[in-house]
Amino acid sequence: MPQGFQQHHRGNRSHHGHRREQPRVPLPSIQFMKDGKLASDLFDKQAKQAAEAVAACRREENKSTQLRRFYDELVMWLERVEQSPDRFASYLPMIRMLKAKAAYARGRKLVDEKFEQLLGQIVDHATDPVRLRQSKLFFEAFLGFYKLEKGD
Repeated sequence: MPQGFQQHHRGNRSHHGHRREQPRVPLPSIQFMKDGKLASDLFDKQAKQAAEAVAACRREENKSTQLRRFYDELVMWLERVEQSPDRFASYLPMIRMLKAKAAYARGRKLVDEKFEQLLGQIVDHATDPVRLRQSKLFFEAFLGFYKLEKGD
């Protein structure tokens, strides 16, 4: 078998057959607001940096379909809030429960610590209906970059 073929199909394994460590990419602290306004780089630079950090995980963690479930639930809460903005305060505990669901998913090794932390930042920003929409848009931008980074 040609040497290039063997190396190509070895994937993420060293020449001894052991799994190599993924590169450590730190999760940035998301700055939703700058000078009292929505950060101009929120949906591009910051979302891309977050995607790169979360994509540097084990192959079986942070699958796009798993992350999309969290996004879909956040979208569902946003839709409810937009229909009844006066009920935001009663929905907020359930929105914050997304963090507990992420912890559970992490315990099952479906997501890693970086995604759990990122979702925490997204949820923590959602303190009113406007910020919930900003959180949703950031998550949407993150998922777009993530699909490119992770490729699953």
